Amino acid sequence: MEEKISQLPTSTSPFLRWAGSKRQHINFLKSFWSNNYRRYVEPFAGSAALFFAISPKKALLADLNEELIEMYGTIRDHPTRVHRILSSMPKGRRQYYRIRNCNPAELTRIRRAARFLYLNRFCFNGLYRTNRRGQFNVPYGAHKAGPIPSLSQLRSCAAMLKRTQLISEDFRNTLSLITKGDFVYLDPPYAVAKRRVFTEYGAKIFTVYDLEELEEHLREIDRRGGYFVLSYADCSEARRVFQNWTTRRIQTRRSVAGFLGARRKQYEICATNCRSVPLF
Repeated sequence: MEEKISQLPTSTSPFLRWAGSKRQHINFLKSFWSNNYRRYVEPFAGSAALFFAISPKKALLADLNEELIEMYGTIRDHPTRVHRILSSMPKGRRQYYRIRNCNPAELTRIRRAARFLYLNRFCFNGLYRTNRRGQFNVPYGAHKAGPIPSLSQLRSCAAMLKRTQLISEDFRNTLSLITKGDFVYLDPPYAVAKRRVFTEYGAKIFTVYDLEELEEHLREIDRRGGYFVLSYADCSEARRVFQNWTTRRIQTRRSVAGFLGARRKQYEICATNCRSVPLF
C-alpha cells in the first residue's frame, strides 16, 4: 500500500550522491525552465538534481539503470519504510562490503531501495559502476559521505515523484516520446576520446558514437516543437557535434582521481535550442 503524502514542496535537494552531478550549476540550469512548458523530461536521470530543484507539475524521468528507476519508484511509494530500514543498517567498512555482496534479487523491494541508498551514500565518491555480471562493485569510501538522507527529505522527494512517470529505457526510446512543448534536460555520461572521463555507469557504455546519434535526436526534438538543454564536457567532439545549437562554456570544479581534496577547474558546454540563454 502506498504511503500518502499531502504536502507538495516547491523544491528540494536530491538525496543521491552522483558522479557528474549538476548541483553546482543548478541556478544556471533553472534559468532555462518555465512553467509554460508542457512537461519536464530527463532521459539520463542520475540524481535528478535539476528535477528536484524546479519541481515540475508533470515530468518523465528515465534511465537505463533499472535499479535506479526502481529505487525512485519505491521512494515515491514508501519513503518512511525505506528510511526505517536504511537507518537501521550498520555503518563501517566491513558492513559496507557485506551489504554490497548481498544479492538484490533476494531482497524485498523496500530493502533493495534501502541497500541502493546505503551503497550510494557510503561508496567511493558517489560512483555507480557494475562489473560484467551487472553487480555493483564500487569500493568503500565513506570518510566524507555525510549522513544518510533524512526522512523529511525522502518524503519531499516522494511528493515530487508522485507527479512523475518513471521508466527504465535507453535514451533513444525516451526521446522518441518527446512532443510539442516538452522541455528536455540531457546530461549523458561524458565520452571524450583524448581525456580519461568516468563513463562506466553500467554494463553499457556511452561512447562518442552515441554522441553523434544524440545530436540527431536533438534535431528531432526541435522539429517536434520541443526544447532542450544539454550539458557535456568541453571537448573537440562536443564542439563539433553541437555546433548548430546555441552553446555556452561553463566552468566547473571536479575532483582529481575522485579525491575531494584535489580539485581542478574544468569546463563544460551547455547546448540548447531555447531562444534565450541566461547570462551567468
